[in-house]
Amino acid sequence: MRAVQVSRLDGPSAVEVVDLPAPTTDPRGVLIDVAASGIAFPDVLLTRGLYQLKPALPFVPGAEVAGTVVSAPEGSGFAAGDRVAAFPGYGGFAEQVSVAAPFVFPLPDRVSFEAGAAVPMNYLTCHFALVERGRVQAGETVLVHGAAGGIGTAAIQLAKAYGARVYAVVSDPSKGDVARAAGADEVVAAAGFRESISELTSGRGVDIVVDPVGGDRFTDSLRSLAALGRLLVIGFTGGSIPEVKVNRLLLNNISVVGVGWGAYWMGAGGPGYVRRQWDALLPLLESGAIDPPIGGVRPLAEAAAALTDIEERRATGKLILSPSVPAPSGPHA
Repeated sequence: MRAVQVSRLDGPSAVEVVDLPAPTTDPRGVLIDVAASGIAFPDVLLTRGLYQLKPALPFVPGAEVAGTVVSAPEGSGFAAGDRVAAFPGYGGFAEQVSVAAPFVFPLPDRVSFEAGAAVPMNYLTCHFALVERGRVQAGETVLVHGAAGGIGTAAIQLAKAYGARVYAVVSDPSKGDVARAAGADEVVAAAGFRESISELTSGRGVDIVVDPVGGDRFTDSLRSLAALGRLLVIGFTGGSIPEVKVNRLLLNNISVVGVGWGAYWMGAGGPGYVRRQWDALLPLLESGAIDPPIGGVRPLAEAAAALTDIEERRATGKLILSPSVPAPSGPHA
């Protein structure tokens, strides 16, 4: 089978498409013909050896897939021909993948494979962030950084689904269009966002900040919180990891809350937690309340370029790899 492989930790430019043996039959695994693979920021980190998960070289990245079941173990709840999404952790940038049954999820007929592959990493992370860690309530206000990216658009849609008003922070006007399409009520520029949020909320601030960016926005995010507000720390795509002067937390009774989705289901929550999350999101998928914005569908041969777009923050929405999309041909391919 064709697959995207990382054989050295030199970043996105070092990945390559290779021919590998098909997955061996695993009595505990669900074998899936992959129709679409979601690309996430952790895949970029994996290519540089900077993610907490460190598979042995060489390995196939790709934590999210959707496709059709080829075979499944008895008692798994799946059978050949079923449409599914899945969270393999890695190995998904390939024509086939075997995934442990607790991380395979039913995919409604109305949801495309591309949309299905866009859900597991971003939407389950944001569900954990907003529901478990942020305790979002209907009528609250939520500020989302990186609002045009995969995590950002997922946070917007889920916050809206739970009845919140959403303020999206973007780095350029074209990204604002993506955030609005995802459902944001207001869009503000990253430069000067604190002042904009203060004006939009009549000085009150917001109840929750969703922050996958970190870096130099962090202090102004704290200052943008209302009393009893919560800042949800999801990641650091901005590069630097900020520090907290804890006296700021005292002044307005605000909280900085870590969001370690993987750490939770690998620990206290257990693998079954992930399926319970999916089941909670199914009605929202079926109703269209969550509908992942797809920023592009590319062939496996363009995996390096797609990963680079994410690393350099050019991507909007969710980028997808599809084994069925033909590679470009011609002298400049």
